[in-house]
Amino acid sequence: MTNTQSKYEPLENYLDKKGFSEIPMTFSAIESVIGNNLPPSARKHRAWWSNNPSNSVITFAWLNAGYKTARVDLEREKLVFVRDNTIEPPTVNKPKHGQHPIFGCLKGLITIPDDLDLTEPADPEWGDRAYGDAK
Repeated sequence: MTNTQSKYEPLENYLDKKGFSEIPMTFSAIESVIGNNLPPSARKHRAWWSNNPSNSVITFAWLNAGYKTARVDLEREKLVFVRDNTIEPPTVNKPKHGQHPIFGCLKGLITIPDDLDLTEPADPEWGDRAYGDAK
């Protein structure tokens, strides 16, 4: 089960309760389960149905339930969810209560050399150049 409420959570619950090794579904059946229309890209782009959790929010639903998509047929608007016991459910970094979701998104991507003093002005004379002699 996911920790975040998603419009695709009903699909995760549906697949999880079925538990079959293969669950063939039409796009219309998926829409009935989620109680909403799939976006137009779901009917146009095979990549929308990829098993890459970075691709689409709906991907978390079937991966969390232990399934992968297979035999996606865009023309006939159907696919098969195939049980995969090797799947580790993807993790979602949830913000702490009250924090904006972008808080900490670059954590670990910037390194500051040990010998750099961030309190030292980078260019002490910038004010003179920007504003002239203010004396």
